Amino acid sequence: MSKRKNVKTVFSALILAVGVPLVLLFGITVFHNRQYAFISLAVAVLSCVPVWIGFERREQTAYRLILLAVLTALSVVGRFLFAMVPCFKPVTAMTVITALYFGPEAGFLTGSLTAVISNFYFGQGAWTPFQMFAWGMIGFVAGLLAAPLKKSRWLLYGFGVLAGVAYSAVMDIFTTLWQDNAFHLLRYGAVMLSSLQMTVLYAVSNVVFLAVLAKPIGQKLERVQTKYGIR
Repeated sequence: MSKRKNVKTVFSALILAVGVPLVLLFGITVFHNRQYAFISLAVAVLSCVPVWIGFERREQTAYRLILLAVLTALSVVGRFLFAMVPCFKPVTAMTVITALYFGPEAGFLTGSLTAVISNFYFGQGAWTPFQMFAWGMIGFVAGLLAAPLKKSRWLLYGFGVLAGVAYSAVMDIFTTLWQDNAFHLLRYGAVMLSSLQMTVLYAVSNVVFLAVLAKPIGQKLERVQTKYGIR
């Protein structure tokens, strides 16, 4: 069972960490960021594939999918509620919490779908697939590191800081490519430097929301998992 789970995780990593960047690269080089709706749809489908692979016809699986839908909805609503506060959103925290209790594939799915769904309000654009990948990979890595992150609050907070830096770094790649679809290292460095204040705010907001939400939501998820045998 453990070997099967490891194979599934490796396959999921290939789809999400390799397949999604290839889709983004395809969108940049072939479509020049013009067909962002198609690219966003492709990323959303790839986000679902690992979850579909693990789908089993059991009642527990149905409960698991319902919980993932609820957690994604809460993440989207959380982004709406803090719409007026720049760079201060609970999306990363909700994505990480989902990953800690339901695994890396669920973490990627929650982060990715939160970006595309909430952007129907915030605005869709060529940046959407990059947001989907950034939040998705944060969730995937959090799921891989679930055991130590659940044991240590300080490690969890440290991950929140790194997640803020990683999200900003990915979005800075998009900003660098936006002008002429070409990546220039010096331009990327300048973009990262100019966005340093936002990066710090991302990191701080992640720590704040993890400190507030991780324990109460985690306890409720543990009770539901125990009651229905969901893993």
